[in-house]
Amino acid sequence: MGNVPENKKKRRGDTMRALAYFSQIGITLFACVLIGVFLGRFLDRILGTSPWLLLVFSLLGVVAAFREIFRLLKKK
Repeated sequence: MGNVPENKKKRRGDTMRALAYFSQIGITLFACVLIGVFLGRFLDRILGTSPWLLLVFSLLGVVAAFREIFRLLKKK
């Protein structure tokens, strides 16, 4: 009962690796955009430029996220 065939262990390991990879992509996308939004809001409050810096830094966050995702995909 405690013995798991070797091929089943390999498939389970591949599945976990794929899930970790996809979650890394999601977390990267979320974190980059979130950092851009918060930085833009913060600077807008300080400088009184609402909503321009929020828009600029949000777009920069999206660009940074896609750049990082392409880097991750290229590495794989």
